[in-house]
Amino acid sequence: MKLASLGPANRVPRAEDTHPLTWRLREDGEPVWLDEYRRTNGYQALRKALDELTPAATVQAVKDSGLKGRGGAGFPTGVKWSLMPADDTRNIRYLLCNADEMEPNTWKDRLLMEQLPHLLVEGMLISAHALRAGRGYIFLRGEYVDAARILNRALAEARDAGLLGRNILGSGFDFELFVHTGAGRYICGEETALINSLEGRRANPRAKPPFPASVGAWGRPTCVNNVETLCNVPAIILHGVDWYRSLARSGSDDMGTKLMGFSGRVRTPGLWELPFGISARELLETHAGGMRDGHKLKCWQPGGAGTGFLLPEHLDAAMHAGGIAAVGTRMGTGLALAVDASVSMVSLLRNMEEFFARESCGWCTPCRDGLPWSVKILRALEQGQGTPEDLQVLGELVEFLGPGKTFCAHAPGAVEPLGSALKYFRDEFKAGIAPSARARRGLAQT
Repeated sequence: MKLASLGPANRVPRAEDTHPLTWRLREDGEPVWLDEYRRTNGYQALRKALDELTPAATVQAVKDSGLKGRGGAGFPTGVKWSLMPADDTRNIRYLLCNADEMEPNTWKDRLLMEQLPHLLVEGMLISAHALRAGRGYIFLRGEYVDAARILNRALAEARDAGLLGRNILGSGFDFELFVHTGAGRYICGEETALINSLEGRRANPRAKPPFPASVGAWGRPTCVNNVETLCNVPAIILHGVDWYRSLARSGSDDMGTKLMGFSGRVRTPGLWELPFGISARELLETHAGGMRDGHKLKCWQPGGAGTGFLLPEHLDAAMHAGGIAAVGTRMGTGLALAVDASVSMVSLLRNMEEFFARESCGWCTPCRDGLPWSVKILRALEQGQGTPEDLQVLGELVEFLGPGKTFCAHAPGAVEPLGSALKYFRDEFKAGIAPSARARRGLAQT
């Protein structure tokens, strides 16, 4: 799929006032390098933060803005920052950028890193100053080869311009930033597994508490934020909290804008920066052009493979955390998938659960053993060799691997789409029961 940006038809006067993340995007898709970035107000927010704001004031501004994590969990960013210890005698602190974008059907951070690398660098500089962190790492998905090349060039440009290193812009603030490419593990999207991998350990999640804010990378206070989250910070500092909060539509419990997308058999699959609170129907029909000719919408996921399926009648739900929660699932990454009527839900779930089972770190028993078990059952149903008990077992796995019952959030995310598919499309699963098994149970073949 080709990454979509704000084309001429989408542009409005003063796009920087309404599209803080994407207004600098070039029409040719090439990266915005340092000189061009500076000509479009680049690093002005950093200068303001260094010259006019204390670290505490920056933290408070981000907290007041209502910015939440854009990686899928949606935790308030300013609150997360405020968990870093006030005592700065432990003077080694780390800021880590989670760029390990491996959620199936999610590609938003790639756009920012490949086309607006300095926006991420500036966001990390402001955030590091607020957190009093002296070193940062961009933990990048190893398959993002172009992003690694572009980010490393941007870092070199920033160092040459005195924007990284010692005494940045004459402020006395020192910060070093590096790109670290991972080995390709989905579990590294969990912040403590990311820290373990960065340290050269096996990518298993850690027990919490202690939380990374107290004991993180190499035992030091550490904050981990997503790419898109950090890219929101410069605009908040430059234009103010009230402006940022005004970008979302009325009634949204999330503030600002969000990179949202639609893939599947839609006319114009792509990625757009849109205000929180738009309806999923507007996202699908106006921006993605609706379903392709000859294809009918069967169901959709609002935000990556780890979110539950919804039905066409749920399209009027508002795209923000509360709006999607009201219809039974999570906003997730905000990149939706349209499933057309020709797709077998059993086959689709088998494919998804194979991914999640393969990517389990194996640390806890429910996830390590339960996800492969679900794959085995789904394969049997897909081949018409299932048993009546299989549906009961799948339902039990959804319950046993749910929130709070595993070591981290990997398994709950993996079984959320399975649970919703069983709820809405149970007959498709029943159709995979072998005729002989039906006869043994005295069930009429449907």
